[in-house]
Amino acid sequence: MPIHYEKQGAVGIITLSRPDARNAWGQDYYDGVVEYFAEMEDDDGIACAILTGDDAGGAFSAGANLKDAKTHSLDSTAEFIKRLPKRRISPFNTLSNFPKPVIAAVNGYAIGIGCIVTFCCDLIVASDRAEWRLPQVALGILPAYGGSARLARWVGKGQAMRLAMGFPLSAEEAYRIGLAQWMVPHDQLMAQALEVANHIAAMPPLASRMVKESIQHGMDVPNIADAALTDLYRFMALEFTQDKEEAHQAWRERRTPAFKGE
Repeated sequence: MPIHYEKQGAVGIITLSRPDARNAWGQDYYDGVVEYFAEMEDDDGIACAILTGDDAGGAFSAGANLKDAKTHSLDSTAEFIKRLPKRRISPFNTLSNFPKPVIAAVNGYAIGIGCIVTFCCDLIVASDRAEWRLPQVALGILPAYGGSARLARWVGKGQAMRLAMGFPLSAEEAYRIGLAQWMVPHDQLMAQALEVANHIAAMPPLASRMVKESIQHGMDVPNIADAALTDLYRFMALEFTQDKEEAHQAWRERRTPAFKGE
């Protein structure tokens, strides 16, 4: 499978690897992302994940394989409707719903579907070679799987419209408008991504989960009062964890805490 998974301590690293086609997406990527993220979700030893592209491909992902005539084609409306339930189990929903923080380490071109997948992550570390493009409208379609709406959540309507209409976004611009939270020289990309991931992995894992849930679901709540009320229940649940006690005691004793995810 042209997608690789490895563990480095408490960090899981998924690498899209089809270097002969600039890490272009195929069904194997759909299946692989779902499979490996399910594995990481069940692994209590994983506290944070990184998604990146094989540097040998010269891109994060060049998007869908347009050389395949079946790409962006449907047999019939009936077949599309029948496949809708399976489409809900997509790498995009998998990433968005993954309970642990996910970092996109964008090492080059992120185009089309390879662009959208970065919007499904929680944090973005960009190489200075990174560039985002959404060419779908020029191809007579649109960014699927909520691509434009996901982007608008990151950077607002105007910037999302700009990218959705085919204007490219450089690493510098992505960092300036808040899509990327870090931008580093290309050869420092994975070191920076791992530094961020290890920082997160050193924190109480249940609290990391809850803060991700708070942000994800809080953005869907129509008013801040209800979002704040829901957070009180999350806060209360964390009050009764052993890691909360350990964190407070370690602070008092001026020592490094030892968290167990309990």
